[in-house]
Amino acid sequence: MDPRDMARQLGGGLLSFPVTHFHADGNFAEDRYRAHCAWMLEHDLAGLFAAGGTGEFFSLTPGEVDTVVRAAVAETNGKVPVISGCGYGTAIAVGIARDAEAAGADGLLLLPPYLVNSTQEGLAAHIEAVCRATGKGVIVYNRDKAVVTDETLARLCERNSNLVGYKDGIGDIELMTRIYARMGDRLTYIGGLPTAETFAVPYLTMGVTTYSSAIFNFIPEWALAFYKAVRADDRAEVLKQLRDFVLPYIALRNRSAGYAVSIVKAGCTVVGRDAGPVRSPLTSMTEAEHAELRTLVERVAPRALAAAA
Repeated sequence: MDPRDMARQLGGGLLSFPVTHFHADGNFAEDRYRAHCAWMLEHDLAGLFAAGGTGEFFSLTPGEVDTVVRAAVAETNGKVPVISGCGYGTAIAVGIARDAEAAGADGLLLLPPYLVNSTQEGLAAHIEAVCRATGKGVIVYNRDKAVVTDETLARLCERNSNLVGYKDGIGDIELMTRIYARMGDRLTYIGGLPTAETFAVPYLTMGVTTYSSAIFNFIPEWALAFYKAVRADDRAEVLKQLRDFVLPYIALRNRSAGYAVSIVKAGCTVVGRDAGPVRSPLTSMTEAEHAELRTLVERVAPRALAAAA
């Protein structure tokens, strides 16, 4: 798939970021992962991001990333673009990029380098090395220790035609506005703040037409209905769903550090699609917190619970 065509397709609908399924011993549960991807693909998706942040990229070895991406590519079978997580230091990221292309992925989501701070020149060199390692489309994830400016991003786009996307995970409205004003349609813009539904309406006004929905993992019909309300500018419905589900969900997510992934796996368990535990250093939610989440799901998606019964 041409990188720009791929990016345009991603920008036209909701994006799925599947969790990575593990057995009780922590090993990858490929059959359950593929079944989960197949279930998600029964719904209207613009793209599937394998081994992304929700998929615990940070706890997978490069070899495991390759295995997860190959499983996603095989199960998707060309229905939608598959984007592979990519990251760590430059040498490792380049290797993951090449492996993802060989595995049949359509693009890369370049997550922040591990641990270190850097200058704009250093970040640009890191991003460019990944872009030049592959012919696939690359989406830069501005988050944590990897925050590129609009000037840096513009220079990178001039030199790398396959740099086709920008995902925002920091919530700097001025920077987001500067990037969109400078780059316009040159890039596809993706909302990437935790529980992106919270920010979907204001970000849409800044050119961010899609976002990564972790909630899609367990109540996809609700996630799609919310996205359609955002795109239709149905403010009343968006506010209702924020009050009824999203904001209480965030309050539960904020109970403990690292729950942004744990709560998604808890949601999968609640609707009868167990994805196994999170890997350390993350911790799983308690049984009491599972019960609270079940109450929230029952409020907005009772059919999901009925199907699990």
